[in-house]
Amino acid sequence: MINRALIRLKIVQIVYAYYQNGSKNLDSAEKELFFSLSKAYDLYNYLLILMTAVTNYAQKRIDTAKAKLVPTSNELAPNVKFVKNRFAAQLEVNKQLLDFINNQKKTWANDQEVVKEIYDKIVASDIYKEYMASADDSYEADRELWRKLYKTFIFNNETLDQVLEDQSLYWNDDKEIVDTFVLKTIKRFEEKKGASQPLLPEFKDDEDQEFARRLFRRTILNADYYRHLISDNTKNWDLDRVAFMDVVIMQCALAEILSFPNIPISVSLNEYVEIAKLYSTMKSGGFINGTLDGIVNQLKKEGKLAKK
Repeated sequence: MINRALIRLKIVQIVYAYYQNGSKNLDSAEKELFFSLSKAYDLYNYLLILMTAVTNYAQKRIDTAKAKLVPTSNELAPNVKFVKNRFAAQLEVNKQLLDFINNQKKTWANDQEVVKEIYDKIVASDIYKEYMASADDSYEADRELWRKLYKTFIFNNETLDQVLEDQSLYWNDDKEIVDTFVLKTIKRFEEKKGASQPLLPEFKDDEDQEFARRLFRRTILNADYYRHLISDNTKNWDLDRVAFMDVVIMQCALAEILSFPNIPISVSLNEYVEIAKLYSTMKSGGFINGTLDGIVNQLKKEGKLAKK
């Protein structure tokens, strides 16, 4: 699940913190990097079980209505299509998610207000009403409902974002990326796989894990060289006047460009320019792109840049 875009983002954050905190313990900083990445995977699992929490809340509402002193006919015989959704039921018994709940002791029991808010928005939506009225009683329709609901009510939800941020500072910048993986997971679910449906792995393969470790260490260990290159190519700028986040981003970019010959230069440049747009000043994207482009051209002329 953890892709290289997330790895790059985390490395920029950890490298920035490494310098800001005055730490010189590389091993501790590396452990912090991988802990931060593991927390992103926890968020992935936690957001998956949110869908079952909303479904269970809907069932509680039905049970409460039935238990009234004088329930209405609709309350006694409600439409249970939503609470019987087969995708949600499959998610609830997923072996990997159950392991996550048992190991991490994470549920939505203490955040029922946000669960209620999401449920109320769902019930008021045309997506929900069309689903409940539809004659299509298939697993595919059940799964598609949750894809639409997640994208509409969970993907961009400021209340939910605040709840997650309160639970973990690591989740502050992760949710937008993790949301895309939750949606990808929903699309991949198959009814025939039942409780054994595999979720996305934490790392796609050992290569991505090694990419994270190597990129982080190269960024720190070769810092003097990378900053020398940056200084030489920031004409009319004293390096001390460049936003420190910009220096860190360019340092990480140069570590990648010079250490991973199989990654196209254009890919590396684009990734770090996008990070700059999110985490530095308004002008940082263009400044970083121009500076790195100048460094790349210099290294090419000097024969110091080998790319496959």
